[in-house]
Amino acid sequence: MAFLQIVSDLEGDSNGNVQHIRRRRLTREEIEDVLINPDGEEFSHSSNQPIAFGHTRHGELIAVVFEQIDEDTVYPITAFRVED
Repeated sequence: MAFLQIVSDLEGDSNGNVQHIRRRRLTREEIEDVLINPDGEEFSHSSNQPIAFGHTRHGELIAVVFEQIDEDTVYPITAFRVED
C-alpha cells in the first residue's frame, strides 16, 4: 500500500523520528521514497510494528518501521539499510 501523508517530528526534537533516522544516515526523502512506493510490507519481529521495504531513488534497499495513523497516514519510527 502506498501512503499519501507522512508525519514527522520537528527538526530540533533530539528524540524525534527525523533525528533518529538521520542517525541511521538516511534522509527524509529516502524514507518517503519507500513509503510512497513500497516493494513489500511485513511486521517487525522485535516491535510487531508494520515495516515497509523498498528502494530509494538511488536504488538502495531500505526498511522503514512505521506506525499507521489512519488509512493514508503513517509515522515513520525508524529505518535502516537492508543488506543484500
